[in-house]
Amino acid sequence: MKKLLQPEQIDQGVRQLAADLSEHYGKEPILVLAVMVGSVIFLADLIRHLSMPLQVGLLQASSYRGKSTTRQDLEVELSQLPPIEGQHVLILDDIFDTGHTLTRVVQEIEARKPRSFQTAVLLRKRERCEVTMQPDHVIFDIPDAFVVGYGLDYDDQYRNLPFVAALDEQELGPGISS
Repeated sequence: MKKLLQPEQIDQGVRQLAADLSEHYGKEPILVLAVMVGSVIFLADLIRHLSMPLQVGLLQASSYRGKSTTRQDLEVELSQLPPIEGQHVLILDDIFDTGHTLTRVVQEIEARKPRSFQTAVLLRKRERCEVTMQPDHVIFDIPDAFVVGYGLDYDDQYRNLPFVAALDEQELGPGISS
């Protein structure tokens, strides 16, 4: 695998996002909604650097299951979310690839009448985008490669890596490409 982002780079990017969000929201309370499972480390690191009052909500959204590296039908599970109406909402996702997942999540959250909402992603692949919507905050733009680490997985492996890396063709298995 080829390392794309070192732990120090990720930490610096997350801290900068926290500073930007703190400036934007001030002391206003926010509801941070993270798309699981890939955003769990991003969520944990980010909220430790935020000083405003906040709540956390988790939602499931997945287009990639198991060893698949190609998008499948998008499944979104929002039943465990706290009340959204009237709240300032920040939606976190690990990666903005084609953009379909975040676009769908935003539509679902907008329907619940938040006071305001913003989106933030750790990674974005500009070349893969298939939607007009773009995240409000992007920490890193990366090349079009299948990436793992810092919460991102391949077949539910590699999430624990403290860096972000691109998997080689051999690591993806026979007949599978990024």
